[in-house]
Amino acid sequence: MDNNKFDAIVIGSGPAGEGAAMKIAKAGKKVAIIEKFHTIGGCSAHFGTIPSKVLRQSIQEITAIKNNPLFQNLKLADNLNISYPQLLQRSHDVIAEQVKMRIGFYKRNNIKIIHGHAKFLDTNTIEIVSNDGIGQTSSYQANAFFIATGSAPYHPPNVDFSNSQILDSNTILNLSATPKSLTIYGAGVIGCEYASFFQMLGVSVNLINTQSRLLNFLDDEITDALGYHLREQGVTIYHNETYDKVDAKNGQVTVTLKSGKSIRSEYLLWANGRAGNTQNLGLANISLVTNNRMQLDVNEFYQTTIPTIYAIGDVIGHPSLASASFDQGRFAATHFVEGSCQYKLNLIPTGIYTAPEISSIGKTERELTSEKIPYEIGHSTFKNLTRAQIIGTETGILKILFHRENLQILGVHCFGLNAAEIIHIGQVAMAQGADINSLINTTFNYPTMAEAYRIAALNGINRL
Repeated sequence: MDNNKFDAIVIGSGPAGEGAAMKIAKAGKKVAIIEKFHTIGGCSAHFGTIPSKVLRQSIQEITAIKNNPLFQNLKLADNLNISYPQLLQRSHDVIAEQVKMRIGFYKRNNIKIIHGHAKFLDTNTIEIVSNDGIGQTSSYQANAFFIATGSAPYHPPNVDFSNSQILDSNTILNLSATPKSLTIYGAGVIGCEYASFFQMLGVSVNLINTQSRLLNFLDDEITDALGYHLREQGVTIYHNETYDKVDAKNGQVTVTLKSGKSIRSEYLLWANGRAGNTQNLGLANISLVTNNRMQLDVNEFYQTTIPTIYAIGDVIGHPSLASASFDQGRFAATHFVEGSCQYKLNLIPTGIYTAPEISSIGKTERELTSEKIPYEIGHSTFKNLTRAQIIGTETGILKILFHRENLQILGVHCFGLNAAEIIHIGQVAMAQGADINSLINTTFNYPTMAEAYRIAALNGINRL
């Protein structure tokens, strides 16, 4: 068989690309994966999910030691002055291990890895420009293509990102010292997470939110709790603000808002929006068009307007989660291999790694009220959980929304320690169509954080 011909070629080696390539290879098809960087893993591994979460974990561990009364009494925390670059080193180690592991997956499944920038010549052919500095080109053909190129931080044209004091979620990982002060423009998931990280490091943080409340896709009670705790930690939050101009000079960045306010800090982190990585892919050569966010529109099987070209992951926009992207790749590949796919993405949990952590699934109170669905609420506060008391982290709640008549679980919202882990119990229960009594009649290990489900369920049933 021609070494330059494949059953399928996947462009991008992030979670979506990996999911697609592995599924196609497992089906016995010949598949190649294209990665423009010198190593695999995509933005998730190198700039997004992994480095930010490793950074958060390291900061949390140091903060926990500093705040532990036992360590304070023994004065063990007195010398824990670790800089931001030192904390980032741990993420480099984890990334290297992830890359090594994934290369092993591809080798075992005979997936060819090609490094270089891909450009469509026609619907069956791409040209690869190597990234070895020579710029050598070669062409490859396939019966189907999977565009999994991800997204990048949006750069408004009137903000000078060439200035070293103006950062985005990629370049903030290159800081050579812990900043004294930081303004974050954009209070979405990335903005809120980094506000938590840097505040725990003792950085003075300003968080500018263009909306009326933080993370308004979440349940209002959860976002109210997040806003309260960010302020308690020292973050200054500005709601309903938009920038007019950004100036960087004399070691300071000044963000002038349309309201007339001027906010100064040592650095600015721009965290307002992302755009699909579709530039220079040669989409015009195959008559594929993108939306105003440079993203590709797809049907229920992740096919573009060209049936043999699929698009998966952040390049298609919402939900822009690594977990969902992997499944999108797998489901799209299933459609290619089998001609159909019955799997659908549903009940996707959100995981927001602020401090404290947030995770949710299903309907919010706002949605249920709008849809006129009669519901009741079950609460469990972490301060009453034995496990939380043992750990010494008592901030948090578990909130269960369920139907007042048939008792079906409609939504689960968690704020606090290990929320992104705890949520999966509710996810499985909802996937099985369980009602609130199923949680009451389940025996949970004691003492655990999971016990919050039984307590919340009892609290809710007692409201009826």
